[in-house]
Formats: sequence, C-alpha cells, structure tokens
Amino acid sequence: MAKIQSVKFNFVMNSILTMSAMIFPIITYPYVTGILGPQGIGTVSFANSVVTYFSMFAQLGIPTYGIRACAKVRDNREELSRVTQEILLINLVTCVVSYVLFFISLQAIPQLREEKGLYMVMSSMILFNSIGAEWLYKGLEQYRYITLRSVLFKFIALVGMFLLIHEEGDYVIYGGITIFASVGSNLLNLINLKWLVDVRPMGHYNFRRHLRPIFVFFAMSIATTVYTNMDNVMLGFLRGTTENGYYDAAVKIKNILVSVVASLGTVLLPRVSYYVERGEKEAFAQATQKALRFVFLLAMPLCLYFILFARPSIYLLSGKAFEASILPMQLIMPTLVFIGLTNIMGIQILVPTGREKQVLFSEIVGAVVNVVANSLLIPQMGAAGAAIGTVLAELAVLVVQIVALGREILPALAKLPYLRVWMALSAAAASVGWLLGSSLHPLVVLVASAVLFFAVYGVLLLLLGEPMVREIWSQVWEKTVGKVLKK
Repeated sequence: MAKIQSVKFNFVMNSILTMSAMIFPIITYPYVTGILGPQGIGTVSFANSVVTYFSMFAQLGIPTYGIRACAKVRDNREELSRVTQEILLINLVTCVVSYVLFFISLQAIPQLREEKGLYMVMSSMILFNSIGAEWLYKGLEQYRYITLRSVLFKFIALVGMFLLIHEEGDYVIYGGITIFASVGSNLLNLINLKWLVDVRPMGHYNFRRHLRPIFVFFAMSIATTVYTNMDNVMLGFLRGTTENGYYDAAVKIKNILVSVVASLGTVLLPRVSYYVERGEKEAFAQATQKALRFVFLLAMPLCLYFILFARPSIYLLSGKAFEASILPMQLIMPTLVFIGLTNIMGIQILVPTGREKQVLFSEIVGAVVNVVANSLLIPQMGAAGAAIGTVLAELAVLVVQIVALGREILPALAKLPYLRVWMALSAAAASVGWLLGSSLHPLVVLVASAVLFFAVYGVLLLLLGEPMVREIWSQVWEKTVGKVLKK
C-alpha cells in the first residue's frame, strides 16, 4: 500500500506544483505572445475552450468523484483495485463516445473545420485525461509523484516552446505543447498504475454503484465548465478570436493565482473524505476552519495587489500589444476570493459529506448567471464584459453555497479576521502607491511592489496578533533560525 504523507507535506508538494504552473507561463507566455500575437493566442484559446467541453463529457464527473471513491477504500488494496478498474472502464467508454461527437462537430461546424489541424491536436486532451487516472493518485495523496512528474513535463514543454515556435503560423505547435505540458504526463500515470493497484482483472465488478454519483458530479462539471469556459466560446463567436487573445492574457494570470489559492483545498479533499468515512467530526471541523482562514488571508491581498498592478503584469507577461487585457484583468480579480471560499465550502464540506446536489444547484445558478450576463455584456464590452460575467457567476455560486450551508458555515465565516485584513491591506496599498504608474521596467515595478506590499501586509498581521500568521511564522523560525541556534 502506498504511503500516506501528512497534510503539510502534501501542501508543500502541491505548492511546488503550483509554483511550476506559475513559472511555466511567466517564462513562455511573453515569448509566444510576441510571436503569435492576439490572433494566434486567441485561436488556440478558443480551440481549447471548445475541446474542453468534449473532454468534460468524456470525464463525466470522474475527476472529483474518483478522488473521494479511492480515498474511502485506500486501506483495502483489493477493493481499491476493483474500484479503480471500474471507474477506468467507465471512463474509456465515455472517451470513445466523446471522440465520435467531436469528429461529427469538426465536420459540421465551419469555424472548427477551418482549423481542423489545430482541433485534432488539441483533442489529445480527451484521451490523456481519460487514461491518466489522476483521481487515483490524488485519492491516495501521492503528491510527491504528481509534482515531480508534472514539473518534468512542464520543463520539457518549456524547452519545446523556444525550439519549435518561431513564426505566426506556429500556433498549432503552441496548442500541442500546451496540451503536452498540462496533461501529457498522464501517460506515465497509466504506466505506473501497477505500483498502486492490481492490474489483473478483479472480477465481481459493480459499475452501477458509481453511475449515480458520477452523473451528479458530471452535472456539476457541466455547470462549472459552462460558467468558466462559456466566456471564451461566446467571445470567439460574438467578437472574434482576437478578443479571445486579449481575454486569455487576463485569465491566464487569474488562473495562475486561483491555483495558488485553491491549492490547500485540493490536498485536503482526500483527507477530509477519510475523516468523514471514519466519523472524525472534530478533525473535519478543524481542517475546515483553518482552510477558510488560510484562503481568506491569501486571496484578499492577491486580489488587491493584481488590481493595482494589472498594467505591469500584462506588459511583462504579454507585451504592450495586449493593452486591452488590463481592464478585463482588473475586473476579474475578485473571483480569487469567491473561488477560494467556494472551493472550501463545496469541495471540502459539501462533497465529502455527500451533498453534491447542493454544489450542483449552486453551479447551475452560476452557469445561468454567466450565460445571461455574457449575452448582455460581450457584444458591447468584449473581453471586459466576459470578465464581469465571470465575477457575477462566481459571486452567485458563493451566495447559494452560503445559503445552503447556513448555520454550518456562518459561524466560521464570522470568525474570519475582516478588520485585521482591512487594516493590513490599507497599509500595504499605501506603501506601494508611489510605484503606481511608474515608468520603470515592468519587472522592476512588480518585484519592488510585491516585496513591499506583501511584507507590509504580513508584518502588520503578525503585529495585530493574527493566529495563523503567528503559527506560520513560529514554524518558519523554528525550522530556520531555531535549528541554527541549537547547533
């Protein structure tokens, strides 16, 4: 049986994984945007959004359901092997059906048929996601393996970007490399499966037990994909792929930051599912309270900082040709807070306790809000309208989940350090005001402002007695200065 690491170790590993996801686009995106321009970037972004819908169908609700299902039986290798094989077989069937629908759409829709080569390359996402069994590795909390494997493939992709992309027509190669970087490593998952479960046919399969929860998670996935992907699809059809390029630059930064904010919730899902299965209510409650506080303390400064310094961020990552990306980026930043909180409430509280339908309802509301808002705003405002639609959708999801949890979540939300954070953010913003609108190089502005902003924020929270900051500081002190003094 695979060794289960501590939550802290898993969080560190997931943080490294998150950092690699940040560093990869920071290094490569300025290079590819300078060569491909808004048109090429937008074409790939639009294709990725379209193919994501087919991948979503192939995956059903397995990526989330599989984590919970495997975490619950991880102490029984025979049952774990059976569950894994059942879910994989279901996934392979839906993968075939999804490819059939994809090829029909590729022939029937002119806008897709015009870029047939690109869509064929991007469709490899469907296969890699289906065979990877990523949910098994996460369910068993194998974050060391996940991190090392993903960092390796991202490094190979990074080298490939610089070696293979040299002119505007190389956007198909860019699409292929992005797929390789994000899901290509799933091929290793299939090869290494034998180390975690038995690959011989287990027999006595019971596929029916998975179908109902999988379809509930699938419905959740549909709703989530609608309001996270529909903006790109509607932009492409209503305003053209160049507008997709501007929006992609703004969302690229937002997605990097969301992965940072959501990293703790990701590693906690298998652990809290395990607590629920064993009836350890106190451990479950403590993990939830700490997670909410951590996300709030992290998401709020990130949101404000990147609203203030959107211009140098866009200039550094994409260049001045993407000037039109600045406003959409500023508008979409509040989603960091909304997504961070709903990630905890939905994925860490409602899902492990078997209340997926409440998460589904919240996401359906978010999808409806997103489609309506996009329909009204995108024709007039383009990428900025799509950003507003996404913010309204995420806010709707948050409100519905708070109402659904009611007394379970309100006491925890009431304990969040609103006043301390407001005071720390005000001081941090004041400390970097002199750098706003600076004519210095974007990298210099971002490095100087980030160091000053987050240092003031953290130190002030420490002085104000914020417990979580003090706990983190004491651990850092003990493991660095404390060890030196002991020697």
